[in-house]
Amino acid sequence: MAKLAHSTPNTGAVETPRLICEAQLIFDQDAVERDLEKACEDVAEGDRRAAAVAVLQQAQKSGRAQIATSFAAAPFDARGMTRAYTYLTDHLVRSTLQFASQVLHPKPNPTEGERLSVIGVGGYGRGEMAPFSDVDLLFLIPYKATAWSESVIESMLYMLWDLKLKVGHSTRTIKDCVRLGAEDYTIQTALLEHRYICGAVELEQELTKALDADLFSGNGREFIEAKLEERDRRHEKQGQRYVVEPNVKEGKGGLRDLHSLFWIAKFIYKVDRIAELVDKGVFRPEEYETFAEAEDFLWAVRGHLHLLTNRATEQLTFDMQAQVAQAMGYEDIRGRRGVEIFMQTFFLHATTVGDLTRIFLTNLEAVHLKAEPLLERIFRRRPRIKAGYIVVHNRIAIEDDEAFLSDKLNLLRIFEEALRTGMLIHPDAMRLIKANLHLIDDAMRTNAEAQRIFFDLLLKHGNPERALRRMNELGILSAFVPEFENIVAMMQFNMYHSYTVDEHTIQTIATLAMIEKNELEEELPVASSILKRGVNRKVLYTALLLHDIAKGRPEDHSILGAKMVRSIAPRLGLKQEDTDTVEWLVRYHLLMSDMAQKRDIADPRTVRDFAKAVQTVKRLDLLCVLTVCDIRGVGPNTWNNWKAVLIRALYRQTKRALETGLEDLNRDNRGAEAKKALREALSDWPRKALQTETARHYDPYWQGLHVTAHVAFAELLRDIGEGEIRIDLHPDEDRDATRACFVMADHPGIFSRLAGALALVGANVVDARSYTTKDGFITDAFWIQDAEGNAYEASRLPRLRQMIAKTLKGEVVARDALKSRDKIKKREKAFRVPTHITFDNDGSEIYTIIEVDTRDRPGLLYDLARSLADSNVYIANAVIATYGAQVVDTFYVKDMFGLKYHSESKQKTLEKRLRQAIADGVERAEE
Repeated sequence: MAKLAHSTPNTGAVETPRLICEAQLIFDQDAVERDLEKACEDVAEGDRRAAAVAVLQQAQKSGRAQIATSFAAAPFDARGMTRAYTYLTDHLVRSTLQFASQVLHPKPNPTEGERLSVIGVGGYGRGEMAPFSDVDLLFLIPYKATAWSESVIESMLYMLWDLKLKVGHSTRTIKDCVRLGAEDYTIQTALLEHRYICGAVELEQELTKALDADLFSGNGREFIEAKLEERDRRHEKQGQRYVVEPNVKEGKGGLRDLHSLFWIAKFIYKVDRIAELVDKGVFRPEEYETFAEAEDFLWAVRGHLHLLTNRATEQLTFDMQAQVAQAMGYEDIRGRRGVEIFMQTFFLHATTVGDLTRIFLTNLEAVHLKAEPLLERIFRRRPRIKAGYIVVHNRIAIEDDEAFLSDKLNLLRIFEEALRTGMLIHPDAMRLIKANLHLIDDAMRTNAEAQRIFFDLLLKHGNPERALRRMNELGILSAFVPEFENIVAMMQFNMYHSYTVDEHTIQTIATLAMIEKNELEEELPVASSILKRGVNRKVLYTALLLHDIAKGRPEDHSILGAKMVRSIAPRLGLKQEDTDTVEWLVRYHLLMSDMAQKRDIADPRTVRDFAKAVQTVKRLDLLCVLTVCDIRGVGPNTWNNWKAVLIRALYRQTKRALETGLEDLNRDNRGAEAKKALREALSDWPRKALQTETARHYDPYWQGLHVTAHVAFAELLRDIGEGEIRIDLHPDEDRDATRACFVMADHPGIFSRLAGALALVGANVVDARSYTTKDGFITDAFWIQDAEGNAYEASRLPRLRQMIAKTLKGEVVARDALKSRDKIKKREKAFRVPTHITFDNDGSEIYTIIEVDTRDRPGLLYDLARSLADSNVYIANAVIATYGAQVVDTFYVKDMFGLKYHSESKQKTLEKRLRQAIADGVERAEE
């Protein structure tokens, strides 16, 4: 075989920049050419392509391994990494062209029409490649395709595909490129960053001239509008910047936003690098530095994400966050996990990208290249604005920077003016604010006028979250309340919270503002009525602003946060009485949620203990509203009817107890009321049958269930035969759950068998109550939800009933059947959920309360209930509270003699067995 001639050298700039390791280690051109010649010497003509691919595969494998090793040693060297993958790809593409044109389809005397230029477009053209990025190629031909060019292109593609490269390709003439680019902005964008790889260099030069003259010569207004519209659609699809499983490439503040900025800059300012925008006066040097840092960080994250998953993965799912953080060297520090520190850095960079985009777009507006939003053009409002401000492109701008900064209070006043007028703040004003945060000192923080402005932003204009979010992004919030800085962009590494801590805080305040504006009256009747009656709004807003201020520290954030309130609240100008109330609310902001979701609120002791902790209706009102806002601020789907019913019931019972006295919670009173309600509901029953029903139950039964459940059980128990199992499934739409009532002869372990049956049908148990009648039957009620957290649809109930019946009859053994279903999802494996088990003998008059706080999985309740049953523990009821991957299963129990578990040795034995049941279940789930 003839010696391969070197292909035309690359005129692009990819070979000159620094790579992550020595170029020859990535791809040794001379060695590869020698190996290609040798591999094809004694090979039949038809096998030459396969032989060449084998050589290139080895070179590719070796190069990729070298890059990966170097990147692992320098995990933040994103530029070196992206250039290295580009360098390797360039040489693979050149080698395939060389081999296809010289060995497979030689043409000693090519005609003018038999020329071919291979050009990289898109990200590959830009010279930025992650480990598994697409390779987008433009095969440029002078006229229509010839038999030779078609053969060469086809052979090249087959070789590249054999190398497992994800190739996107098109074959076009220069005229095609100009015509199609004018019709389609996606093609236009790809051509904007084209780069010569190999082949006929003069063809690429002709293309560049034609594109500059015919496609990129306008002012770019339509191109900009198209790119910004594309960005908005992408953001809408991906969600906000603080979504806890962000898309590194497509998400808000991600790489695609930086790419969009680059495309527009390249079109308008004719630059090849963003750094050139500093000379053009678009960015300040320090702003470019933050751009470069954000770009490097995001590319590094994307590179590690690809390498860890061994494919083109762009979503930072929970399981990948932990792995990427580890690959980049993040470690646990002072009570915070390395993955949380990593994600906080990620979100801070995402915010930076947003800031830079705003600055850049402002410059486009200044040269009239970006149109005002359509609605603003149609409904042009020119509100009167205060002295010192001007309106630029329908945004508040600063008339005189020096005069503005002469009074540091203006750094707050501008936000008040924005809320008052309903206008946005001009990005130039934002730049000025951000550059002068140092002016906010202790003297300003304690200034009465500054305090007045700050609280007016929260309380006066009805839209506090808008001001808070912008103040947070610009650093004003952290400057005015320095303790807030610690929670900015802080991620809580669990599946429960959908937002970073600062965004969660702003979401809670947004919810409160919506309740005040009567926008959630139907959904939140109790909270709405409390606010209508009137509360101390300053106290409530301050408590929400500070309730998570101590997150991310080793101490309990409620206790530490309350301590921090003692210094923050007076600095904000709150009186001592109000400071005390805010301190109490921050200290106990989880109390009502925990009581409602982790305790049996039908037990009078629960309400009594809660009432004693709250002490006054005024505090109860404030805590109730704070609790509702806090839960709703966790994520878009966290609040549901089940939680609403629990919170309302606890609020109403506690309010009644505080107003009329705690003796109202007496068991006898409740029992008498429940029996009376049942008699009224079953007024058509014979007197004797009704007497039998009211006499057959012990006291706890009457206070633990609503009259509707009492009616259901009465119907099930009536004339029940020996050995008969009766089931009633009833969708409880008001609670987003299905109530499953079971009646059968009592025998040990029945509760765990029911839990197993429900686990087998994929039902999530949210509450369960178990009672024994005086004549030997069990009456168990479970409230269950489907995988989406809803009540089961009526059409699904027959199958549910059938499966439960089979399990109860022993036809299906839950323990065996659960093995294949009780799996922990891959994305949830990264969560550390330590197991805590506590015993409480004070929270109930009759029962010991065992609280098991551990990782959730489908068969957990069954495992725990079975372990308790094997230990002869009687389970009266179970309350289940789920927080993402974490679950708190609370059991109200007594021993076989009807007594509490006071003995420490018995408690330790039970705890050991429960921990063993959890460990065995985890082992089974991971098999």
